[in-house]
Amino acid sequence: MAPSEVQFVEGFGGARIAWRELGEGRPVVLFHGYFSDAATNWIRYGHAAAIAARGFRVILPDLRGHGESDKPHDAAAYPPDVAATDGFALIEALGLTDYDLGGYSLGARTTVRMLAMGAKPRRVVLSGMGLEGIISTGRRVDFFRRVLTMPDAFERGSAEWLAQAFLKTTGGDAAALVRVLDTFVDTPAEALQAITQPVLVVAGADDFDNGSAEALAAALPNARHVVTPGNHMSAVLKPELGQAIADFLAA
Repeated sequence: MAPSEVQFVEGFGGARIAWRELGEGRPVVLFHGYFSDAATNWIRYGHAAAIAARGFRVILPDLRGHGESDKPHDAAAYPPDVAATDGFALIEALGLTDYDLGGYSLGARTTVRMLAMGAKPRRVVLSGMGLEGIISTGRRVDFFRRVLTMPDAFERGSAEWLAQAFLKTTGGDAAALVRVLDTFVDTPAEALQAITQPVLVVAGADDFDNGSAEALAAALPNARHVVTPGNHMSAVLKPELGQAIADFLAA
């Protein structure tokens, strides 16, 4: 099953936001993680195809500053919550009214921000995300700012070195990506109580980059916690991630 050609919608400030889709049926919008893109996060390792095979139209945007979306360097192009703003623009442009919504890592955080701003999907997928990464983003912002602004400063094999290696594989635009960090917004723990939709919280067994996924599930009124193999980076390589999402959405 092959994805569609890249298409574009207009996001905040006129930026072009790229998206692909594959499959037919109920729409589900899935956002990728930081430094990544839709092709790497969802298509390359078969997750989108596994979900589409269960009867879904899988819609896969590239977040601003990533993939084939625009990568402006101007600070004005990166106000707080701009990824969520772009997400609403995509949903409106596609005319989606009954849909599911989710993401991996930054994509999961974007999903929570959209929910906090009034998005009404039927079901929600938060993958590669823990409670800390939602309610207190500062530690991850500091980590990635070091990664982006201190090239060749880290010991081989360290978390920072591995993140820089991944950035090189995706050809990321460091000047745009560091601006993305300015858009992160914390979501108060009490706001999570307003997310009443069924939520899948899924993360690798060794993924603690954004804190505890189990704690995130416990903080939500109607969440299921599923553990898959791998850490924050390697869980995306394994079929169990896509299978868990497909099972949840198709249940």
